[in-house]
Amino acid sequence: MKIWTGWTLAGALLLAGCGSPEPNDEKDSIAIPEARPDAVNDRFARLALTCVHKEYPNKISHVLNDDGDAKPPSELTPAFYGCFDWHSSVHGHWLLVRILKTDPASPMKPAILAALDRSFTRENIAAELEYIEGEGRKGFERPYGTAWFLQLVAELDESEDPKLKAWRETLRPLEQKIVGETEAWLPKLAYPIRLGTHNQSAFAFGLMLDYARRVKNDAFEKQLVAKSLEFHRADVNCPLAYEPSGEDFLSPCLMEADLMRRVMPQAEYPAWLGKFLPQIPTDGGTGWLTPGEVRDPTDGKLVHLDGVNLSRAWAMEGIASALPEGDPRIPALLATAKLHAESGLKAVSDKNYEGSHWLGSFATYLTTKRGIGGS
Repeated sequence: MKIWTGWTLAGALLLAGCGSPEPNDEKDSIAIPEARPDAVNDRFARLALTCVHKEYPNKISHVLNDDGDAKPPSELTPAFYGCFDWHSSVHGHWLLVRILKTDPASPMKPAILAALDRSFTRENIAAELEYIEGEGRKGFERPYGTAWFLQLVAELDESEDPKLKAWRETLRPLEQKIVGETEAWLPKLAYPIRLGTHNQSAFAFGLMLDYARRVKNDAFEKQLVAKSLEFHRADVNCPLAYEPSGEDFLSPCLMEADLMRRVMPQAEYPAWLGKFLPQIPTDGGTGWLTPGEVRDPTDGKLVHLDGVNLSRAWAMEGIASALPEGDPRIPALLATAKLHAESGLKAVSDKNYEGSHWLGSFATYLTTKRGIGGS
C-alpha cells in the first residue's frame, strides 16, 4: 500500500524541520542517503537507521546476577541494543521492515538491508535468547517490548522476499520463547493493566492478536481473545475526560476500544462502544478530545504526549473502521483522528533524541495503517 501523501502529512513533517540526524556512532556506520523532498517515509527510515546501532545514550532494563553481567548493551542484547532502549530498537527494526514492504523503490533500501543484515544474525538472536533466559528476567520487556517484537515477526512473515523470509526464520527461536512466556503469563494476569505507558495490556494484546492471526497460532489467538473479553466486555463509561496523564503515550480508553474491535462479534461492537465511550459525538465535532500538549520536547517523559497524539489517531481510525457504514460517530472519530495526526506528525523530528528514537515508529504505524489491515 502507499504511505500517506498530501498536504496534511507533508506539511506536518516540513514543520518538524528537515535537518540530518546525527550519524550513527558505530565505527562501521552504514551510509544513509538523503531523504527525497516529499517522501515522508524516507524521513522515518532515516530516524530508525540513525539509531538502531547507536549504542549510547542507553537506558537498559537489566537484572544483574553477578559481576559478569556488567556489560555494555551491545554485548547483552546484540540484536536490539540501539535506539536508547530495547523496545525502541525492536520497533525501529520493525519500521525498517515496514518501509521495505510499503515503499520497495525507496532509496533507503540498501541502507535498510545492510542494517537488518547486521542485526538479524543467528549469533545475535541466540545471544538475545540467552539473555532473556537469565535468572530474574522472565518478565523482560513484557508486554510492550515483546508485543512489538511479535509485530516485527508478523511483518517479516507477510513477505515473500527470500531475504525477509530468512530473517523471519532467524528470529523464530526468540519468537517461540516470547510466545511461550506470554502464554504462561496470561492466565496469571488477574486484572487489566490500564496505564498510558509501556505496561498497558490493551495495546500489547492488540499487537499480539494481529501477530497470532498472521502466523495462524490459533491457541495463542484464542487465549488473547478470551482474556480480552474477560477483562473488558462489561466495561462502561471509560473516563476519557481524565486523559491524558502527564506522561502518556497510549490512551487507556481508546486502546481498549481499538482492542475490542478485534475480538468482539461485529454486530455487538457498535452497542458496546456506545456504552464504553458515550462521549463520541454524532455531529462530527472534535471538541470531545483535545490533542496532548508537549511543553518540553527535550524531556524524555513529557515528550510521550507527542506519541499519545499519534496513537490516539490510529486508534480512532481503527475504531471507525469497525463501525457499520453510516454510523453517525464515524465523522467525529475520523475528524478527531486527523486533528491528532497533524499534531503528532509535526513532532516527528530529528531535533531531540528523546523523541526521535521512537516517534518515527509510531508515525509509520499510523501512516501505513498497519493496525487496520495495511499491507
